[in-house]
Amino acid sequence: MIILFKCLSLALVFCLFACKSGNASSQANNTTPQDTVQPFTLPIIPPMLTTPEQRAHFLVKHYWDAINLTDTNYIHHPEITEQAWTDYCDLLNHVPLETAQAALKSLLLKNETNKKMYHYLTELADKYLYDPNSPMRNEEFYIPVLQTMTASPALNKTEKIRPQERLKLALRNRKGTKALDFNYTLASGAEGSLYGIQADYTLLLINNPGCHACAEAIASIQHSAVLGQLIASKRLKVLAFYPDKELDEWKKHLSEFPNEWINGYDKEFKVSADNRYDLRAIPTLYLLDKKKTVLLKDAPAEAIEEYLK
Repeated sequence: MIILFKCLSLALVFCLFACKSGNASSQANNTTPQDTVQPFTLPIIPPMLTTPEQRAHFLVKHYWDAINLTDTNYIHHPEITEQAWTDYCDLLNHVPLETAQAALKSLLLKNETNKKMYHYLTELADKYLYDPNSPMRNEEFYIPVLQTMTASPALNKTEKIRPQERLKLALRNRKGTKALDFNYTLASGAEGSLYGIQADYTLLLINNPGCHACAEAIASIQHSAVLGQLIASKRLKVLAFYPDKELDEWKKHLSEFPNEWINGYDKEFKVSADNRYDLRAIPTLYLLDKKKTVLLKDAPAEAIEEYLK
């Protein structure tokens, strides 16, 4: 899958919106019309909105005003709609989460009666917000999409099965909730549990042996001065957890993990079998507080380091 990705920073959007909007007529004049499709243009921000927060809020709310999404011809022009979607997802990062979630719900609800466009928009959400290979993957943005889909009259019962299951999994171990407990077994045969770890913070690293991305995550944690200091002071404990069944393969890679980490596997294979954690993307990192409340979910090591600063 080739993912289109052009990340416009908020500063660039604010600097160029007037130019982009002002040149819309010239762009249209120089473009040979294809069907009824028009080039995408950003809304013109009222001059009285002067703060970055006000301008971002306006852009998010009116972002799609220039496109007639009742026209399904746009589905056949991803160079317009898909590019607009990626820029939109980037813009959502610059407003409060509640604003971003409300905007995504509103976009889908407005297109609910047009089933072709509704399916197209939800497919874009799957591709960019859910796919583990997407650099824009964002579960907090994907949750309102799933909530809208599971309640939508545009989908029948069969079509709702997948979003219903994805929503259940997305709401588990969500930021601000208690992480689900599980048992682990060490190479020595000793056993423990997630909730049995005593520390101000617990960094849960769900991994697979021989995984290149897992090795990169391990190296990032090891090379972090911030995490290293917290580990040395015993304020942070790292639990590397293997959820699959290839125990011999797991044992071959034990030496790749620092001795001060807890490195265990799922002896009874319950985490995967019970879908206690979302394992579609490996490695997966969770940062938990002393009471095992999720502070960060599916976050890169760099984001965890920044949080703990």
